[in-house]
Amino acid sequence: MVAELDIMPISHWLPNIDNPLLIAGPCSLETEEQALATAHELAKDKRVFVYRGGIWKPRTRPGSFEGVGSIGLEWMKRIKEETGLPVGTEVANAQHVEECLKAGVDVMWIGARSTASPFTVQEIADVLKGTDQTVMVKNPVNPDVQLWIGALERLNQAGIKNLVAIHRGFTPFRESKYRNYPSWKTVIELKRLLPNLPIIGDPSHIAGKREYLLEISQKAFDMGLDGLMLESHIDPSCALSDKAQQVTPADLGKILDALVIKYASSDDPLFENKLEELRGRIDQIDHEMMEILASRMELVNQIGEYKKQNKVTALQINRWAQMMDDRSNLAAKLHLDETFVKILFQLIHEDSVRQQTELIEKK
Repeated sequence: MVAELDIMPISHWLPNIDNPLLIAGPCSLETEEQALATAHELAKDKRVFVYRGGIWKPRTRPGSFEGVGSIGLEWMKRIKEETGLPVGTEVANAQHVEECLKAGVDVMWIGARSTASPFTVQEIADVLKGTDQTVMVKNPVNPDVQLWIGALERLNQAGIKNLVAIHRGFTPFRESKYRNYPSWKTVIELKRLLPNLPIIGDPSHIAGKREYLLEISQKAFDMGLDGLMLESHIDPSCALSDKAQQVTPADLGKILDALVIKYASSDDPLFENKLEELRGRIDQIDHEMMEILASRMELVNQIGEYKKQNKVTALQINRWAQMMDDRSNLAAKLHLDETFVKILFQLIHEDSVRQQTELIEKK
């Protein structure tokens, strides 16, 4: 059970927004010159609403560039003064938060590693208590939607209402062309449980390579997300961290030009009428599918009774293999996704075996 959170819309803390939220800037602030040059170029594109820059960089192993530290906050102040853009950075502990509050940082976000630690999130929430800060929470490294929600709840209980979730992908459990696996079903579940929560995508961390940024950004909008966080560096070839996933401000503009923004609804009454008609047909088909599934389960129970009478096991491996081959072949003929059909019938078969096993063991 998830408690309803008191969350304000993005327009509450960013009143000048008239498009999906776009946050852009370098993975890391490296020098004052690099930070300012990138900021001034990004500020020319009115689709960019917030400048981001990593100051403290949590690295997997020591020896990598771990950020410039607190001096970066002085650069952030200057960026804010010269460009008028709100500024944001990642915080990983209570001290980071305290320094950001003193420096007037507009947006803070909690990284994936920190989200996975309730103690860390609580320490951050305790420092933020009583402020009107905007806080974004990246998903934990594993697709645990309850852990993600837990971090948001801790912040909300501390009085933070300007909350945004960031989908940055999850540690891949198999070989993937992406750096982090984009589990869209986890995002859908988060939207279902917290419908008033703004969610943006982080294509840079999902992709790991700039050539995938456009396709992931488009997918984010297709899934109804509220914006993007994209990494942009004045010269990515010289970046001290994650150079392969960063783009120049000019190339960022090209990506934005190519995107087709999707909206949750349309003002066109013809569209709404047609949509309702198609949804009504889907509802009717779903009801018919449920009735057919109920009929199938009745046959499953009849087979279970027959197996019980003849002392036969519920699971019949040969029958299962033969059935899956048949369903896969039919899926191909009907132009259905074979993986989807296999997963569907795996679930149906598992429940069929469960029902038959319970029936056979019942005295």
